[in-house]
Amino acid sequence: MEVRLQKWLAQSGVASRRKAEEMILAGRVSVNGVVITELGAKANPQKDKLAVDGNAVDALQDKAYIMLHKPEGVVTTVTDPFERATVMDYVPANPRLYPVGRLDLDTSGLLLMTNDGDWAQKIAHPKNETKKVYAAIVRGVPTPERINSLRKGVIVDGKKTAPAQIKLLEKLQNETKLQITIHEGRNRQVRKMCEAVGHRVVSLKRIEVGGLKLGNLEKGTWRNLTKREIADLRKLTEQNPRQKGTYIQCKR
Repeated sequence: MEVRLQKWLAQSGVASRRKAEEMILAGRVSVNGVVITELGAKANPQKDKLAVDGNAVDALQDKAYIMLHKPEGVVTTVTDPFERATVMDYVPANPRLYPVGRLDLDTSGLLLMTNDGDWAQKIAHPKNETKKVYAAIVRGVPTPERINSLRKGVIVDGKKTAPAQIKLLEKLQNETKLQITIHEGRNRQVRKMCEAVGHRVVSLKRIEVGGLKLGNLEKGTWRNLTKREIADLRKLTEQNPRQKGTYIQCKR
């Protein structure tokens, strides 16, 4: 059965459909060695050979969705030129999964991974304002004024952050544990927000994404998402929560 090339690329986890269309128009996609630049072009995943920039793309796979508890010191990339540990070292090799968004090297916590490019793009896209909740331990004890500043937004890299939800969970001897909820995904945002009000982050863990909680999943381990969890996340991105499709359970 033939499918549009952008669908094939998206469902293989290469890119979202929109990004795949840009690849096609740029002449980066070929079928059986012939460069294709038409968005309506189709191919048969069972017979044809699809490639991007000369690199073969896997045939269509059933969709897989997992959550990983990423440890600190692990990069959120498929490969690393410095040969550091990546999230790929902690998840099954088959099917090929890709991270949804990213977590900083020194941040642990909930990371979604999938081979569904469209779903990943919608979850990570800023316009969908997917809620992300972090548990942060910061130096010192923030005053009510500084907490209020974080809630209203602070200047980070020359731009004010969107309003955030801040809860003071616990006062330690020389540190404070905060729960910080944001809807943006700027580079090292939570750390920079705290530094902007004079409190360096000592430890940071993401504990929730889009209402999906990390729970007691142990660091360095993963689990499959349930169909209900996948549907709930689809609701947040305005996709049909009853969308048909074949979901597979990744095996250990």
